[in-house]
Amino acid sequence: MPVYLNELRSHGRDVTCRGRLDILGTSIKSLYACRIQQVTPMAIPPIQPNSTQIGWIGTGVMGSSMARRLIEAGYSLTVHNRTRAKCNELLELGAAWAETPRDVAAVSNVIFSIVGFPADVRETALGEEGTLAGAQPGTVLVDMTTSQPSLAVEIAEEAKKKEVYSIDAPVSGGDLGAKNGTLSIMVGGDRDVFEALEPCWNVLGKTIVRQGGPGAGQHTKMVNQTLIATNMIGVCESLLYAYKAGLDLPTVLKSVSGGAAGSWSLSNLGPRIIENNFDPGFYVEHFLKDMGIALEEARRMKLALPGLALAEQLYRAVQAQGHGRDGTHALQLALASLSKVDWIHRQ
Repeated sequence: MPVYLNELRSHGRDVTCRGRLDILGTSIKSLYACRIQQVTPMAIPPIQPNSTQIGWIGTGVMGSSMARRLIEAGYSLTVHNRTRAKCNELLELGAAWAETPRDVAAVSNVIFSIVGFPADVRETALGEEGTLAGAQPGTVLVDMTTSQPSLAVEIAEEAKKKEVYSIDAPVSGGDLGAKNGTLSIMVGGDRDVFEALEPCWNVLGKTIVRQGGPGAGQHTKMVNQTLIATNMIGVCESLLYAYKAGLDLPTVLKSVSGGAAGSWSLSNLGPRIIENNFDPGFYVEHFLKDMGIALEEARRMKLALPGLALAEQLYRAVQAQGHGRDGTHALQLALASLSKVDWIHRQ
């Protein structure tokens, strides 16, 4: 019976091995009373529209567009959201409804979730009616919420106990990236699982990079949010300056967005600010959550990040002014008010 041992312990202690075990002749006697447990990694079946059942939990600004893209790519989806009405468009496209995350998991091979806050992530995955309660061995859980790295590690550890795979894969790119399939996806988890999910990644995003093990995707998203937080201050202050200087704002954007000062936020959110369109591509209240996580991790690592701390305080002012459910570019309104500029009614 051919088997290769990765680890050998004798005198009655367990031997764990992966792959094949070669026992030649009478050499088995040297193992004494070893108990041999052979562990074979579960292979993930090829992911393809005609055979893979996809579960989707969370159909907000981002999730609904992402789920729609998978349906349009030919996948069969079972969906759940706390408010069923937010799934109506997906149901009309052929998705099936499930009452709980547990019910989603019971009929799915791969389950994506993109919910609001870490508490929602915990309940979705680890709650009594969560995905782990209904998932079968070999199921893949993919959480795309921006959440705590430590929670991603905890979910991965609990999933492993049930022979379930867990991936943390937060995204960046806003509502436009979700609609167009151009998201940046930052992935933490097993390399083989990451590679097996490639057909889904390619539907949802454009830049898909595995950063490391469980939690690495979430840490990378904290890097992303730190960049955005301070960049948004620059975007909003620059447009405020241009306005007070009497410049034509769209013309200014043409010059600065193509130079060294160019950024995604300037090119995509700058025009919305000029048009007074503060509809959310990403909610202020969710951005505050993200910055809170990043600052918490920074304190744990004994890092001083004054720029991020300032941005978090400014966004608290945005929320206090009633814009928590507006897009992150609503920072413009709070900054303008510091100079007694009524941005919405400016001439």
